[in-house]
Amino acid sequence: MKPLRSTFGLFKMKKWYGGVLILVLAIVMVFSYSLRETQRPQPKKKQSAYDFFNNHPPIDSHRKGNDSFKLPKVEAKKPSLIQKPKLINVEGLDELYAPRNVSEQESNVLLLWPHLHLLLSRSDALPETGQGIKEAAIAWKELLALIEEEKTTKLSNNIRLKEKNCPFSVSSPDNALFSGGNILELPCGLVEDSSITLIGTPNGSYRSFEIDLVGSNFSEEPKPPIVLHYNVSVAGDNMTEEPFIAQNTWTNELGWGKEEKCPSHVSSNNLKVDGLGLCNEQLVRSTMEENQNVSVSSGDASTNASQESSHASANFPFVEGNPFTATLWVGLEGFHMTVNGRHETSFAYREKLEPWSVSGVKVVGGLDLLSAFAKGLPVPEDHDLIDNSKILKAPVITRKRLVMLVGVFSTGNNFERRMALRRSWMQFEAVRSGDVAVRFFIGLNKNLQVNFELWKEAQAYGDIQFMPFVDYYSLISLKTIAICIMGTKILPAKYIMKTDDDAFVRIDEVLSSLKEKPSNGLLYGLIEFDSSPHREKDSKWYISDEEWPHSSYPPWAHGPGYILSRDVAKFIVQGHKERELKLFKLEDVAMGIWIEEFKRSGREVHYITDDRFYNAGCESNYILAHYQGPRMVLCLWEKLQKEHQAYCCE
Repeated sequence: MKPLRSTFGLFKMKKWYGGVLILVLAIVMVFSYSLRETQRPQPKKKQSAYDFFNNHPPIDSHRKGNDSFKLPKVEAKKPSLIQKPKLINVEGLDELYAPRNVSEQESNVLLLWPHLHLLLSRSDALPETGQGIKEAAIAWKELLALIEEEKTTKLSNNIRLKEKNCPFSVSSPDNALFSGGNILELPCGLVEDSSITLIGTPNGSYRSFEIDLVGSNFSEEPKPPIVLHYNVSVAGDNMTEEPFIAQNTWTNELGWGKEEKCPSHVSSNNLKVDGLGLCNEQLVRSTMEENQNVSVSSGDASTNASQESSHASANFPFVEGNPFTATLWVGLEGFHMTVNGRHETSFAYREKLEPWSVSGVKVVGGLDLLSAFAKGLPVPEDHDLIDNSKILKAPVITRKRLVMLVGVFSTGNNFERRMALRRSWMQFEAVRSGDVAVRFFIGLNKNLQVNFELWKEAQAYGDIQFMPFVDYYSLISLKTIAICIMGTKILPAKYIMKTDDDAFVRIDEVLSSLKEKPSNGLLYGLIEFDSSPHREKDSKWYISDEEWPHSSYPPWAHGPGYILSRDVAKFIVQGHKERELKLFKLEDVAMGIWIEEFKRSGREVHYITDDRFYNAGCESNYILAHYQGPRMVLCLWEKLQKEHQAYCCE
């Protein structure tokens, strides 16, 4: 038996050690909890475009190794069933996204840029993405320099800029006419219905003359592209050479394109540009008749050839020594030449050679040119002088979720079209109240003056979103994705609508119709349920087997106007973010392809077609009327206000 004192001392010691142990455990628990709290991820502050451009470090364009670059670690997701495209270096992208001296208010036109950065880096990008980004980087740098210059020297710079403004018409000075070469400068390009008129006489010195529409180019580029090369060969004195008109294009990358010749020796009835034949049918018919005569004739070949050329030249519009008036005008689908009041030729636009890119007219060869002038050129308004400019500005958005976002495809020099929309259907009460937001989606232009006018317009009205690429037709699918991003992440909306700047939209009727439609899995518009890819290489909508190997497309809605529900738009945004959706250059068909993937994911799709979405023209009781120029748009609005009926103006 131990002594009582010893036992009591041992008890006190155990109690003391136990207290120390409890204290240590408590300290450890408190420290562990504090450590977890400091490591816990804090909610991210929503990043503005301004924050992005001031905090986003440019990616090293000279990194070594493979083409992909490292991305921040993200939460692990289930493995994709398809092989994702890589992320690669794209020339000019770093310069485009480099931090710039742009104020927070000014950066509101760049809200989509942070969201499009990775999309532009995909290895499976659309064919013209690289060129569109490279050129946009140069254009953006030049624009920012001009903006900074304008800020620092306001008075003198404003005077200088007004002298360089976009005029409605231009004429050539006499010295340019006599010397040939560059005879007209077009400061802001061409738009639909622009025209160039030449008055002259073929002088026979070279037996031919050429008219070139020269495209815009940067100082780094060796030669500007030729958007249209118009080559006229007149008949010789002995009439043994058949006169002809040849049309073509030229670029640094591809050289000369496929030549189109008139007379064509074949009927062009099946080939139309804006509803007009590629060649004057009188020339085609006379040439075909001559060929038939040659095949059955047993006479002397040289005599027949002389007679045929004489017969053909009788209908030919250009004759040595005879003055002519020729007007080259810009259509929706191509260029058209009228000589002495008669349509002679048409030429469909080719990729990357759209009319907005034309910067001048050049004439060379055997032609005595008497006069040259252009009219119907794009002209921006002086926003400071507009009396009702306040009601034309985009309303402040206060709603947490819009009823609908309307994304309008436009190009930089379509100033007049955008102003017509602001004065017409963008004045519907639903738009002015902020229930519906309308935004123009516009790529950069190779023309500095156009970009500067567009920048001023964007700051004046607050309804323009710049795209970080040059506005080529083959890149419009990127705008479709941008609209979905805007309608789900920046201006969240229940519905997202896509339309064009030459469409009149009855917003009231659209909203009324949507009340009866499903709010999920919706594609609403004029839907094509049975269509196939165009396999003709000369078609504007040509699709190769590599681009789409199937014989038909899934259902899609015609591009002038269609509406998506929010869940479809979110699926598209997420699918492109994870690089699981295919990029496709025909934007309306692309939307159909992406919605087919939405359907395959196990979700229900409601394809609702409505014949009141007119994709070519206008009919009474329309919801949407397409191919409406500024004058027609204003006329349709006036009829709605006065007669309260959807009557057309044609």
